[in-house]
Amino acid sequence: MAEKNFETLLKELEEVVKDLENKEIPLDEAVKKYQLGLELSKACYNMLEGAEKLVVKEIK
Repeated sequence: MAEKNFETLLKELEEVVKDLENKEIPLDEAVKKYQLGLELSKACYNMLEGAEKLVVKEIK
């Protein structure tokens, strides 16, 4: 996954969720979207975790 900022990743994740909420989506497409959503959420989590470490480091 190319380097993107947190806001971009979150917006993409929101789009994936919106697509998955669509009851008309074919199963194979839903599985691909779900996998993409997992990747995006992991990337967001990692960014937040990194930011938290920076903040904690600055506090100490």
